[in-house]
Amino acid sequence: MFRTLVVAAALALAACSGPPAPTFHATDITGAEYGRTLALTDHNGKPRTLDDFRGKVVTVFFGYTQCPDVCPTTLTTMSEVMRRLGPDADRVQVLFVTVDPERDTQALLANYVPAFDARFLGLRGSVDETAAVAKDFRTFYQKSGDTSGPNYTVDHAAGTYIFDPQGRVRLYVKHGETAENITADIRALLAGS
Repeated sequence: MFRTLVVAAALALAACSGPPAPTFHATDITGAEYGRTLALTDHNGKPRTLDDFRGKVVTVFFGYTQCPDVCPTTLTTMSEVMRRLGPDADRVQVLFVTVDPERDTQALLANYVPAFDARFLGLRGSVDETAAVAKDFRTFYQKSGDTSGPNYTVDHAAGTYIFDPQGRVRLYVKHGETAENITADIRALLAGS
């Protein structure tokens, strides 16, 4: 009798807890206290915040247009993710935040970012605005090489942040993750909304 009551109680608790939380390929950072503010201007000249994209999964990547490898690779991967998502891609917004606002003008971002996918948006701000957003996201970037002129490079973190449709930061995707795994994680976030 006691055993039957224990089993019944366990089943009742399982029923109350709802479906199990999804297992992600990326690092689950649900509940992180960073990445809450992003107020920059898009490559069309429109001021943007994360709230503009409520109802969509949002990916945020920090980079720059003259990046020789990580940035174009990440944007190419995200383009493949959008292709794999099919119609669900309309429920996703990819944001590319430049960490080189001195060289990455609005016009340059308008040519560069949509070349990977017309739905992608490039974001920029002043040097101080960029630093504030990067600090809030706890991401790193710094000029290197010949910083006395325009031929410097920018060292920067290479991960992507993913927000759920409710605007909460949920995942951190390390550079090199496959389009297949990113697509699966985004589908899980879309299904949970």
